[in-house]
Amino acid sequence: MKKTLCTIFLGLLGVCLASAQNDIRQTAQTLVSDPVFSHAHIGIKAVRGDGETIVSLNDDKMLVPASNMKLISTGAALFSLGPEYRFTTDLAYDGHISDGVLHGNLYIVGGGDPVLGSKDTVATAITDVFEQWEKAVRRTGINRIEGAVIGDGRWLDGMGEDGTWQWGDLGTYYGAGVSGLMFYENMISFNVTPGDSVGKPVNIETYYPSCSWMTFRHCCSTGEKGTGDKLYMYTSEFAPIAEIRGTFGVDRGRKRVDCSNKFPEYTCAVYFKNFLSQKGIQCSGGAGDFKLRREWMNGPSSAPELGADSLKTIDTFHSPSLERIAFKTNHESNNLLAETLFRTLGKENRSSSCSDSSYVALEDILKKMHVGSSGLSLQDGSGLSRQNLVSADFMCRFLGAMMDTPCFEQYLWSLPVPGGNGTLQYNMKGVSEEVRSRYRVKSGSMNGVRCYSGYILPAGFVLKQDMEIPQEIKDRIIIFSVLTNNCVSPSWKVRPMLDRFMVELAD
Repeated sequence: MKKTLCTIFLGLLGVCLASAQNDIRQTAQTLVSDPVFSHAHIGIKAVRGDGETIVSLNDDKMLVPASNMKLISTGAALFSLGPEYRFTTDLAYDGHISDGVLHGNLYIVGGGDPVLGSKDTVATAITDVFEQWEKAVRRTGINRIEGAVIGDGRWLDGMGEDGTWQWGDLGTYYGAGVSGLMFYENMISFNVTPGDSVGKPVNIETYYPSCSWMTFRHCCSTGEKGTGDKLYMYTSEFAPIAEIRGTFGVDRGRKRVDCSNKFPEYTCAVYFKNFLSQKGIQCSGGAGDFKLRREWMNGPSSAPELGADSLKTIDTFHSPSLERIAFKTNHESNNLLAETLFRTLGKENRSSSCSDSSYVALEDILKKMHVGSSGLSLQDGSGLSRQNLVSADFMCRFLGAMMDTPCFEQYLWSLPVPGGNGTLQYNMKGVSEEVRSRYRVKSGSMNGVRCYSGYILPAGFVLKQDMEIPQEIKDRIIIFSVLTNNCVSPSWKVRPMLDRFMVELAD
């Protein structure tokens, strides 16, 4: 009798599951055929953790993923480097010390820490870092420097920005390039207020860092009411000049605008040199940049090339753990951090952080994860390049492989929850918290692109930080990827429809 009832139950369960799968497939077809997505290209795939396919539609179509690329960068970094990996920044000197005087230069040797000097709570306050370095200087017996403080960002080689990024993005905070020595997330912040009438100049004041060596040209004006913030800064590493163009709506209030700083090494050196001066340690040679030498830099621009063996290290500062950096990367969709992780894969695994070496390193990691690179054509680590291409099938394969790694729980925790803090703050409005809490999702968006990939936890399961997820729970997790490209409909129409599809997936 018990055997008969069990057989009946399993049969009914199979019928229910088949019916649910047919429903979600129909929902996917309806989504694709909706006028909101006319002319758009869409790839969809959803599977269970045990490998069962729930729905697949154009899942092999290669599409631009935007910031869904960060799922790959953070996952590969956690798997390859480990959640406790930390970047280092060394304080070192050359020359010799005599009677409390350093006859040589003091170097800040970057090791790729992307949050050094950041205002984010994940980072150590820069004043605390500088105090640690000042104590190291005094402990070494240095009370005066007859030389310069030099920022050394050579640890990350290759171009700071990817060559396929759009010109309009390069001066924005989200288009900041990486360096071996970063500072304040390689940004310059401005306080901006409109003029008192349309056409009048926009009032722009440098907020932080001061960057007094830079020349800022303001070729922008106050725009019509309702036009918002359309300011863009154009700059490069070839000269200390930047030009802010565009308009700022007359009805806008005071706003902080963040732009890209192409000279983070020099900025860090200047600020630490000034800090030492305030503490009574004078530096006769000022500040310099060891990586980018230009005629406009006086004194230290003639500093000789030095190998690592020529420097004497006196202190090492450690970044937050990679686990915390990955959390910040995915919750904020931070391009600089994602690019740093991607380039660090090349540095640590291939001894070079140029894009080609980093891509080869990532391919090696994907092989170790038994994912392969079929369905992936990668250009950068952040998703800012429109030359990135990925299929929904690859994304689900990668997310599934991450479930079998020792760092899965940390990876899962790094992903935002709809309606919570992070980039999904405005998703799934009106959906109960009980349902929203089941999602761990990374979004990706740019003009014409809207993507969501991630996990849906089983109903009733409560995820807690640092918990180990049982295999029976992993088998019931839904892995999904929804990639939409070439969609000309406004986001306020697109987002609710994709939200509804994700909610139906949970059922």
